[in-house]
Amino acid sequence: MLDKTDDISVAADNWLVQFEDALASPEDVLLKPLFHPDSYWRDVLALSWNIQTVNRAFAILEEMPAHARRSTPSNFRIDAERGAPRRVMRAGTQAIEAIFKFETAVGRGHGIVRLVPDAADDGRLKAWTLLTALEELKGFEEQQGTTRPRGQAYSRDFRGPNWLDLRKAAAEYADHDPDVLVVGGGQAGLAIAARLQQLRIDALIVDREARVGDNWRKRYHALTLHNQVQVNHLPYMPFPPNWPTYIPKDKLANWFESYVDAMELNFWTGTEFVGGSYDDAQGRWTIELRRADGTTRKMQPRHVVMATGVSGIPSVPDIPGLKNFAGKVLHSSGYEDGEHWAGKRALVIGTGNSGHDIAQDLHSSGAEVTLVQRSSTLVTNIEPSAQLAYAAYNEGSLEDNDLIATSMPLTLAKRSHVLITEQSKELDKPLLDGLARKGFKLDFGEGGTGWQFKYLTRGGGYYFNVGCSDLVAGGAVALKQFSDIETFVSEGARLKTGETVAADLIVLATGYRPQEELVKRLFGEAMAVRVGPIWGFGDGQELRNMYTRTPQPGLWFIAGSLAQCRINSRPLALQIKAIEEGLLPRDAGPVVKLA
Repeated sequence: MLDKTDDISVAADNWLVQFEDALASPEDVLLKPLFHPDSYWRDVLALSWNIQTVNRAFAILEEMPAHARRSTPSNFRIDAERGAPRRVMRAGTQAIEAIFKFETAVGRGHGIVRLVPDAADDGRLKAWTLLTALEELKGFEEQQGTTRPRGQAYSRDFRGPNWLDLRKAAAEYADHDPDVLVVGGGQAGLAIAARLQQLRIDALIVDREARVGDNWRKRYHALTLHNQVQVNHLPYMPFPPNWPTYIPKDKLANWFESYVDAMELNFWTGTEFVGGSYDDAQGRWTIELRRADGTTRKMQPRHVVMATGVSGIPSVPDIPGLKNFAGKVLHSSGYEDGEHWAGKRALVIGTGNSGHDIAQDLHSSGAEVTLVQRSSTLVTNIEPSAQLAYAAYNEGSLEDNDLIATSMPLTLAKRSHVLITEQSKELDKPLLDGLARKGFKLDFGEGGTGWQFKYLTRGGGYYFNVGCSDLVAGGAVALKQFSDIETFVSEGARLKTGETVAADLIVLATGYRPQEELVKRLFGEAMAVRVGPIWGFGDGQELRNMYTRTPQPGLWFIAGSLAQCRINSRPLALQIKAIEEGLLPRDAGPVVKLA
């Protein structure tokens, strides 16, 4: 019995045996003793074909049996090749955590169960959280290791085309269209294209930049990633072990270029996605692309993946009087380097990561800088505070840590981040007190959930301090509140006190428009209305219209950090493959209704 052993591996194994028996039984009541009343089941395609979270035992018991009858999960067992069962602290709760593997009628997957004692049932160990995640489809396994491609098409035919000939022909699309068109060649586009290529789905990436990696290469001179290298690998090709902890933008950009070559991804640079429409009867898009030489190409892929990122269309607010300013006005997306502004005066409007980094870069280049705060901002030191959220990635395998990250339901993830934020506030107290004395308006996210949930809900509103906050607290970079500005004049910003803050340059670090604005621009307003909001959390405790089917058949979205794209590109690719192989209906929308 689960409550009669101190051996955590035996406890986890016993639970899995009983769970499998309960799923196979026509008596749904056998599941009831296995779940804690306040439990969570997160399914990533494995049983439900959705990415969804179900909270509380009664709701799980209502929904899980029907999904199990359709998917016929079986062969649940601790995976001896993954991290062993262990005692952990998750979201402030002590639990036994075990990684397991299993099969369904169509695929294979991994999961995590966390067991806690139920005080109302004599301390019996029950599932507090359960993850079931599909990782491969039977018959369509990724070709790796011993199942890698043998290269028969070019390795033995001395008179036929060689590997390079075949690669060039595949990437030209002279006589065919791709199955999937991926719009955007950053980490999101590369991750999903690599996953699709492993599933033998023909995918083409298009990007308007002239060179692979330019979306990072062309950013401001001093930029490095703000989270650490061990978190940021792309699928299949981890960064070399001698890489720096914080990756410089140009190093990452060059890696992207190497990744495209090594992974044999089809990539058209200098190509603008003009727009498209969907034919419901044919189940295909008609897409127009504009090449670098001005020519156009129409394609009819079955799927379009928008991998343009959270930061798509720059948000340029209508600031009263700004047109009166006689100097240079730039959005942060157009800022490159502070060297040209040495000895000049600059106003940087916006106090997120970009605003602070640009202010610091200008100051380091010899400019006189004033940072202008529009709204309260979360500030945390890049070390150790900002890295606390990634503590699990400092130990164990990348695969285990990705699974752990996937397994955390939204409610518990928020609870974890509240605890992390409180810890960060204590660690950063001297800095935060110094900023407050200068009049900097601080916040710690909705409900104290910290920087990560600011990113997941609005894509910004925080700063990882790599030195600019120290400059502000010490007075080397001046601080003004936007609410204190009356208007802008030719010389700069006129404050309500009558003082004028002189400037030669104004940088608008004011963020980006929601992704639905890009949908409207490329596909029309009706399509944008049909798709609805993108990013941020909806009622189902998942990111809205992200990584899963949208109300528009054949239209998909992927965005986020390198880690998010690595993790979530797998379920997105599996859904596209399942549709292509007839395992899923093309027009099912975001939820598959049960029969």
